[in-house]
Amino acid sequence: MNGNVVIVGSGHAGVSVAFKLRTLGFKGTITVIGEDIYLPYHRPPLSKKYIANLADEERLYLKPESQYRSEQIDLRLNCRVNAIHRSQNQIELEDGQRVHYDTLVLATGARARTLSEEQGGRAQNIHTLRNLSDAKRIRDTFTPNKNLLVVGGGYIGLEMAAVARSLGLQVTLIEREDRILGRVAAAQTAAHFKSLHQKHGVRILEGVGINYLERSDDRVEKAGLSDGTEIDVDVVVVGIGVIPDVTLAKDAGLQVANGIVVDHAGRTSDTAIYAIGDCASFAFRDQMIRLESVQNAVDMAEVVARSITGASASYDCQPWFWSDQYTTKLQIAGLNSGYTHVAVRRKNDSSLSIWYFAGERLIAVDAVNDAKAFMTARRWLSSGQSPDLDGIANESLELNTLTLSEKTDLVT
Repeated sequence: MNGNVVIVGSGHAGVSVAFKLRTLGFKGTITVIGEDIYLPYHRPPLSKKYIANLADEERLYLKPESQYRSEQIDLRLNCRVNAIHRSQNQIELEDGQRVHYDTLVLATGARARTLSEEQGGRAQNIHTLRNLSDAKRIRDTFTPNKNLLVVGGGYIGLEMAAVARSLGLQVTLIEREDRILGRVAAAQTAAHFKSLHQKHGVRILEGVGINYLERSDDRVEKAGLSDGTEIDVDVVVVGIGVIPDVTLAKDAGLQVANGIVVDHAGRTSDTAIYAIGDCASFAFRDQMIRLESVQNAVDMAEVVARSITGASASYDCQPWFWSDQYTTKLQIAGLNSGYTHVAVRRKNDSSLSIWYFAGERLIAVDAVNDAKAFMTARRWLSSGQSPDLDGIANESLELNTLTLSEKTDLVT
C-alpha cells in the first residue's frame, strides 16, 4: 500500500482520514494541506466552552504536533490550494508550487453565509463562527452588558445566545422565518428551546429580519429591523447557515450538486479523487444530502481510508448530532426530513423527547436531557425497527416494553 495521498483540508475529516490510513498500514506519503493557521482542532467546542472561557486552545487540538511527525504525515498549515490539474494528477498551491498525487481527498468543508453588503455585512463587529480565528474574535468581544444581536435562529445562533447570556451580555435573537429551528426541528422542539432562552433573558423575535445596520467608524451601532423597531448594537453574530466549499471541485470539472457528489465509497466523478465531510453530497433515503457533523466526518474518513487501501468499503450513514445550551443537552438521532407525524414524550419540564415518523417508520428523535431516549432511538434506527406511534405517545409505557416492527417504506 504505497503512493502519494494528498488531503486538502485540515479539519476533522481530513485529519481523520490521514491517521486512519496509517492505522490500516498505508506506507506511502500522506500530505495534509489546510488554510487554517492552527493545528487541527475540534470545532464543536468553539461555540460552547471555548468562547465561554471554559477550554484552553491546546485542549482543542485533535492531535499533538509530534504525532503528525511520528506518523510521517506532512501537515502544511496556512497553505491554500488554488487548482486541481486532473490530467497531471497535481494540485497547484497559491505560491505556484505543484504537488503530485496518486489519490486526492477533498475535505474542504463549508464556509459561513454572511449578510449582504446592502445590509452592512462587512462591519468590524459583525462575526460569523466557522473556525478558531472567528471564535477568538468573538470571545474578545463577549463582555458583560454589551448588546448582542444574533441573526439566525438555528443551533449555532441559539448556542451563541446561550453563551453570551452566561457571560452577562444582553441578547436579542432574530429569525427571519416564522419560528426558530424552522428548517431542522419540529415545532415542539422549537417551542421548548424558545421558552428555555426566554427564561434566561434572551429576547427572541420571529418573522423578523434586518432592514439595515447603522454604522459609525466601520462598526455597527444600531440595527433597523423589518418590523420597524430599532435596537442598539455592540456586537453582531450571524448564524444563517453555511455553503459547501466546492470551488476547487467545480473548477476541476467534478460533479457538484449542493456539495461534491460522491458514491457509496466517497469517490467523486474522478476515481482518483474522493470527498468527505461537510463538502460531500451522498445518497441517503433516495436523495442526495450533506451532513455537517463530526460523526459524518469521522465515518466517511474511515470508509475512504479503507477504499484507498483496497478494502471493500461502503458508507452506512447513521446520523447523530448534539447541541449544548445552558445546562440543557439536545441529542439528535437520525434525520427528520420528510416526517409526517410527531410524537412527544415528556418526563418533566426540562426533559422530553420528540419522535419523528414518516408514515409508520421512525426516522429521527430529538432527545432533550434524555440520554435513554437518544440511545434507544439510535439502536432502533440502526436496526431498522420502529415502535408504534401510539405507543411512543403513551408516556405511561416504558420504551423497552414497546412492540417493534420492521418498516421498509423508506430506503436508506
